[in-house]
Amino acid sequence: MKNSKFILFGPPGSGKGTFSSQIKKVLPNIIHISTGDIFRENLKNETPLGNKAKSYMDKGKLVPDEVVIEMVQDRLNKADVKENGYILDGFPRTLPQAKALSEISDPDLLLLLEVDRDIIKKRILGRYSCKECGALYNKYTLPPKQEGICDKCGAEIKFEQRSDDNEETLKNRLDTYEKNAKPLIKYYKKKKLLKRVNAENTLAFSEEDIKDILEI
Repeated sequence: MKNSKFILFGPPGSGKGTFSSQIKKVLPNIIHISTGDIFRENLKNETPLGNKAKSYMDKGKLVPDEVVIEMVQDRLNKADVKENGYILDGFPRTLPQAKALSEISDPDLLLLLEVDRDIIKKRILGRYSCKECGALYNKYTLPPKQEGICDKCGAEIKFEQRSDDNEETLKNRLDTYEKNAKPLIKYYKKKKLLKRVNAENTLAFSEEDIKDILEI
């Protein structure tokens, strides 16, 4: 099925990257678009949009919506997206961004990934990686098979939280998400484009489950 257009929306730690991988099993050619990747690509390649964003970042300011929207629009206009459709991850985050997107593209569904806060806390506060090969682990949900030894490369590893992975920072991020999410969810619900997904274990979904969720 060509030109399917989906938005993945959910709190930090809801598993948007994991779920997009599940979607690609059903729609292998669909393009996964992460706004973080778009930013990094524009900054790395020093594009006019990247330089514009950098001018705000260098001053310690947030990149304004209009620049973010321009970057997203530029990516959505590329031939691979027009041919194969997209999974949009990380945009829109706010109601003004959602309204701007509706002028650029017509998404088929917003998939709202819903996960209990306690599970999110375990996912984020328990995550760590192997410094040698980058393999990912979680203290609570995905420990290495042999404690202290990386499954992938055999290096010694130990649980070390990232500096921004702490309870206070996570609470602030979740509170900010919920504040911005309410009007955005209401907007897509009114447009009859909202689909709620229990994202506690998306890896357990079969291909038929995914097709049912995507309504394809």
